[in-house]
Amino acid sequence: MQVSVEAGEGLERKLKIQIPNDTVETQVESRLKSMLPRVKVDGFRPGKVPMRIVKQHYGSQVFQEVAGELIQKSFHEALTQEHLNPAGEPAISTDGIKQGEPLEFTATFEVFPEVELCPVADLKLEKAVASVTDADIDNMIETLRKQRISWNAVDRAAAEGDRLTIDFVGKVDGEAFEGGSANGVALTLGSGSMIPGFEDNLKGAKKGDARTFAVTFPDDYQAEQLAGKEAEFDVAITAVEESVLPEVDDEFAKAFGVEDGDVTQLRQEVRGNMQREMEGRIRAQMKKQVMDQLIERNPIEVPAAIVKQEAEVLQRQTAMQSPGSDRPLEAFLDEATRRVKLGLILAEVVKTAEIKPDQDKVRERVEHMSKDYEDPDEFVRYYRENAQLMKSVETLVIEDMVVDWVVDQAQVNETKTSFDDLMYGI
Repeated sequence: MQVSVEAGEGLERKLKIQIPNDTVETQVESRLKSMLPRVKVDGFRPGKVPMRIVKQHYGSQVFQEVAGELIQKSFHEALTQEHLNPAGEPAISTDGIKQGEPLEFTATFEVFPEVELCPVADLKLEKAVASVTDADIDNMIETLRKQRISWNAVDRAAAEGDRLTIDFVGKVDGEAFEGGSANGVALTLGSGSMIPGFEDNLKGAKKGDARTFAVTFPDDYQAEQLAGKEAEFDVAITAVEESVLPEVDDEFAKAFGVEDGDVTQLRQEVRGNMQREMEGRIRAQMKKQVMDQLIERNPIEVPAAIVKQEAEVLQRQTAMQSPGSDRPLEAFLDEATRRVKLGLILAEVVKTAEIKPDQDKVRERVEHMSKDYEDPDEFVRYYRENAQLMKSVETLVIEDMVVDWVVDQAQVNETKTSFDDLMYGI
């Protein structure tokens, strides 16, 4: 077998292979002989058909079968011989195969790039350092109180934060417009749920009042026929209510899953949840920095075939999550390219650092994930009984181990911050 390799553009390689005719003919002859006992041809008894007749009837078919098998076998042998790692299936060109001549073909394909990692110690990372304070817990309790808000009717002028129930009719140029009228609408003053100026005109209103006022739709309003136009609204106020926050007592604690109503226990659980969220945010920030810098500091070409496959996966996922989505494949190519690059670089990190999945960490990860669910034990059991889900967790753990390995060697600058700044950027 003669083999030659030509480098095409980028990662493309052309593997030219020639197999001697003697090799092909020997295998064809052998296969035809093995057929003799089974061949049936009119005028001859089974097993007594002469070889020349068998060749006439089956020679061409057997040659094509042997040629196809030799192409596949010799291609893989040539890959090993030339130390090539193909990305995707090859395009095979034979330029016509003729019996009695050497079997020649060309396999065109892309190869995976060789990744030479930059010195990890040169990477510079910023790590946020924060803690959950009692004040942070107080703020979170206030947020929980607002989730349990109730409303009481009042006989006074409406103020910011009050909830009104209104009937309204909107007109443009004296004509009611589609979507501009409704009855029994609940509107909290200051919520910004209506167009600018609408809520301001209702401050100070009382139950039973009627108000007429004009407001202008924003120039970028979603309904183009109304954008930038002035509208007049007739509004009837049928109710005014003020908000009432619940007391932080045993009933409040029970409403958030603390069975015995212990407020101290509620605060402990809130602290634990906030701590997990904070640690998750810090880890996510570090992971993003590590991934971004690994891509930036290790520029590599990626096989177009693999990028296309990844883009097709993203396109299918989007179609499943958003039925009716018709985004073209090109819209996913940038993200697919990033994913392929990252996958190749991470694989090299795993190889260099000799990272292997730690099953204890896999179990810990599943248990950690379960804490956000009502029945943690059922969540853990469901995952452990699903090999595919456990494999996905194992991949996450390996990524975490890569991040840990990089962080341990990189230059890390720690910056103190608050819980709110870290979580909400305020």
